[in-house]
Amino acid sequence: MNRLLWVAPLLAALLLSGCGYNTLNSQDERIKSEWSKVLSEYQRRADLVPNLVNVVKGYTQYEEKVLKEVTEARSHVGAVAATPELVNDEAAFRKFQAAQSELSGALSRLLVVVERYPDLKANAQFQDLQAQLEGTENRITVARGRYIEAVQQYNTTVRVFPSNLTAMVFGFKTKANFSVENEAAIAKPPTVDFSAPAPQPSGN
Repeated sequence: MNRLLWVAPLLAALLLSGCGYNTLNSQDERIKSEWSKVLSEYQRRADLVPNLVNVVKGYTQYEEKVLKEVTEARSHVGAVAATPELVNDEAAFRKFQAAQSELSGALSRLLVVVERYPDLKANAQFQDLQAQLEGTENRITVARGRYIEAVQQYNTTVRVFPSNLTAMVFGFKTKANFSVENEAAIAKPPTVDFSAPAPQPSGN
């Protein structure tokens, strides 16, 4: 009888290990870790936006539309609750992704406008903010790539036999991931038209 008390848990552990239970847990923990890094980098970018907008505003008084787009895009990003649970809600994840894509596009358009203002490009504070933004964008790309890989591995484990049976029994479900279309859009650099003249004030 005493032997059964420790043999039963041992057999259960071996069965769970062989059917993918431990793998699912391990992969789930990796996703949580990688997702937290993605959120951290996106937050870093959002924190840079107000200072960047203020510096640009001082040199580009005729670019209100672009500055407004960046400010509104950052506001939309802040309106989405970026939580660890977001990866389990496909609709919420898509909303988060759309908001981040909107901000990426607005920042790209802002940097295109900056090319038309040599004095702004030479400003030390702007140069520092631009360097921080570029570094953050690179870290976002790396963090997203690692998250995508982690989710792909986990989702495969959830779907394939026999680990899919374990997933169903213990409630492991597929996680939301970034779309291929979104990755391509982010990887594409903005087009800069150096021939465009700086805007002139309307005559008084």
